[in-house]
Amino acid sequence: MANYRIRKYEDKDCEVVRDIFAVGTREHIPAGFVYTLKQPRLHLTLMCVLCLLFLSSRSFMLSILAVVLLLAGLRQASDYIYSTYVEATLKDDLLDINKTYMKSKGSCFWVAESNDHVVAIVAAVPSKGEPGALELRRMSVRKNYRGLGIAKALCRTVLDFARANGYKAVVLETSHVQYDAQKLYESIGYKKIRQFVLPMLVAKIINFSILTYRYDFFPHN
Repeated sequence: MANYRIRKYEDKDCEVVRDIFAVGTREHIPAGFVYTLKQPRLHLTLMCVLCLLFLSSRSFMLSILAVVLLLAGLRQASDYIYSTYVEATLKDDLLDINKTYMKSKGSCFWVAESNDHVVAIVAAVPSKGEPGALELRRMSVRKNYRGLGIAKALCRTVLDFARANGYKAVVLETSHVQYDAQKLYESIGYKKIRQFVLPMLVAKIINFSILTYRYDFFPHN
């Protein structure tokens, strides 16, 4: 069992919180690219490109080079999606965490400490899309501290906060390649309620989708 404690965010945590979020998010880039490579639509596209280029150029090497460049472009597209998200978040709610979460009614931000070091984070705000629900967001745990129950404890902290503040449910979003996160949420009792592709051209090209989960305190029968 990991030796850790969960407490509310303090101003001194700002830089480490931003770093944990940024590093943790960018760690999903390779998995996102691998997912893209497994898409049947991509396989068909690559075959078509290879055949068309070979028929027009009669050069197998040139055709292979073009496919390699296309794959490199897709890798950059995956990187772009995550990097854009990180930069936007750091300039938005994580720019002034105290103002966004600690001074806003019905919101909060927590950190998990181990040996006096912040190793994990999670936040909660009233959901804009689900009336009466709290949104869990910014969940991230340092790589060396995963699998120790910290993420589950942070999830429970958000659920306790939501229950104490009269919310009827907790909702969250995660990407299609965050498999461990999906298993964690489902083990706690969250149910997947929708899946959608991000409304970005790059996301549509690589079929980058987002999953929405919901935990109801009073489930409908």
